[in-house]
Amino acid sequence: MRTVLLCLLLVIAKASWADVPAARVNGVNIDLMRLERYFTEYLQAQGRAVASIRNPTLYKRLRQQALDELIDKELLWQESRRQGIHISDEQLSAQIGEIEAAFGSSALFERRLAEAGFDRPAYADYMRHEMAAQQVYARLSAVDEPSRAEVEAFYQANRQTLQGAQNQSDNTSVIPEPALELAKAALIGQLQTQSRQSVRQRLRESATVEVAD
Repeated sequence: MRTVLLCLLLVIAKASWADVPAARVNGVNIDLMRLERYFTEYLQAQGRAVASIRNPTLYKRLRQQALDELIDKELLWQESRRQGIHISDEQLSAQIGEIEAAFGSSALFERRLAEAGFDRPAYADYMRHEMAAQQVYARLSAVDEPSRAEVEAFYQANRQTLQGAQNQSDNTSVIPEPALELAKAALIGQLQTQSRQSVRQRLRESATVEVAD
C-alpha cells in the first residue's frame, strides 16, 4: 500500500511540475519538469550526477546554467519558426535512426526514452525543435573565411602559443604553411565563438524573458 501511495504521489508531483514554469520566454513556458530533465542531461555531459553535487551554491549555479541554455534553445526555436525553417519527416527519421542505432537495440533506446520522460512521438517533437534550433543557430552565427593577411596577423599576435603547439623555431620571416593552417583554424574557431555569443545576446535583448524565483 505504501508503495502504491508513493507512486501516486510521484505521478501527482510530476504532473504539478508540468504546470509550474521555471521561466517564460516571449510568453512560452519552460516548465520545471523540462528543466529537471535537461539539468540531468546537462550534468551528464559534464560527467556529473545530481546526487554527487553536495555544495548548494554549486548546485544552484549549475542549474542556472542549464536553465540559461534552455532559454537560448527556446529563443532559437522561436527564431527558426520566424525564418520558416522546416525539418522534414525524412530528415527527422534519419536523425532519430542514427541515435537509436547508437544504442544497439530498439528496446534499450525506448527504455532510455522512458527514463527521460519521453515516448517516441514526444521525442520526435523534441528532436524536430532541436534540429530546427541548431540549423538557425548555424545560419545566424556563420562567419566568413578570413583572408590570408588576417590569418598572418593572427599568427603574429598569437605566435608563442601557436609555435608551442607546432614546436616551431623563432624564425618568423617566413611562416610555414602548417603553422598558417593551424592559425586559420584557431582564428575561425575564435570568430565562431564570438559570433555565437553575439547571436545569443541579440536574441536575449529582443526577447521578453521572465525567470521564476
